[in-house]
Amino acid sequence: MMVKKKLIQARKAKYTQENMAKILHMTQSQYQRREKGDIKISDEEWERIAKALDTNVENIKEEDPNVHINNYDNNSGNYSASNNYFHNIPDYILENQQEYINLLKKEIQDLKEEIKRLKSE
Repeated sequence: MMVKKKLIQARKAKYTQENMAKILHMTQSQYQRREKGDIKISDEEWERIAKALDTNVENIKEEDPNVHINNYDNNSGNYSASNNYFHNIPDYILENQQEYINLLKKEIQDLKEEIKRLKSE
């Protein structure tokens, strides 16, 4: 794993590690280990970090050069080329989660419209 230099530089311009950890709902130690490369930063965390720093993921994300992608399922002996490199989560669960996310997004949009309507009355 490698130190996330672009992330550290962007974060230092706005926040301390402690502030950033609070924004991301983790301990300062947990956040520091992500910056140092001891813990992999998930795609969702990259999104949340970028939002907190008011930037794009592309501006702060550095890929680990030695990330080994293992698509071989040892249980069945089958090779599976999936985009789900790090966890063996069944696709139906991921689809279910995506449906739930979409439902929540719609609910948020409906609530925003209701707020706007109530404010204009």
